[in-house]
Amino acid sequence: MTDQSKQKKKKIVIPGRPKKRLFLGMLSLAAVLAAALLYGIWYIANPGLANIAKVLPTIVGGIFAVSVVISWLGILNMGLAVSDWPYLPLLQRQTYELVNLLFPVSVRLAKLFGISKRRLEGSFIATSNRMFNRMGIRVPANRLLVVTPHCLQLATCPHKITRDPGNCKRCGGCDIGALVTLSEEMGFHFFVATGGTLARQIIYKMRPKAVLAIACERDLMSGIQDVYPLPAVGVLNIRPNGPCYNTHVDIEEVKAQLEKIILPKEKD
Repeated sequence: MTDQSKQKKKKIVIPGRPKKRLFLGMLSLAAVLAAALLYGIWYIANPGLANIAKVLPTIVGGIFAVSVVISWLGILNMGLAVSDWPYLPLLQRQTYELVNLLFPVSVRLAKLFGISKRRLEGSFIATSNRMFNRMGIRVPANRLLVVTPHCLQLATCPHKITRDPGNCKRCGGCDIGALVTLSEEMGFHFFVATGGTLARQIIYKMRPKAVLAIACERDLMSGIQDVYPLPAVGVLNIRPNGPCYNTHVDIEEVKAQLEKIILPKEKD
């Protein structure tokens, strides 16, 4: 039996969906600790600031207070968005900046509760995807870019598909063939990258209006934040053989996301 036949017969277990509330909870806790830290810094520095200028403690305290309020508004806005309540899209940039700032703290806090970084990253992706869908972003198929990692290709395949997925022979040994077929049927651009750097390069070169990325939690989280304000939705890959080796993706989930993003073709 060939490696490709074995790959077809192997049952792929699709993991459960990450919980959005996990990320929001850890981010909120990190924001509380950050607010307490800022207050502590202000309280200790208050006498020294007053010696420099009487108004300085008020100015510094005001800056700290505004930072805390903006942080809480960003978290509240994200919570409203994922809970199907009215929210403010204008605060989305501040929300992503807040995530960049507080995520390392959230990871350490999650570890205290026995929550892995990977699980927390998965929760962020689920939250980000929900916000993407709430915005109702629809683009023409030819302005959508789908990017996948090269580990989605069967490791023993002799055909080079990075930069040109059209070289895929669609043998069924991996999911690349199904994605190539989808790209031809739906009309979106499809690219296989050897890493996050190359993926970002092709995004900046093609300048799509939206991106659908397939990758692991870590790469999706960093990629979604790196390309912002370009709207991006992430689909987690499936790793029955461990990371970066003969990975898979739920094609039905990919197709469902594509149908939400791509504008329907106008009838003649």
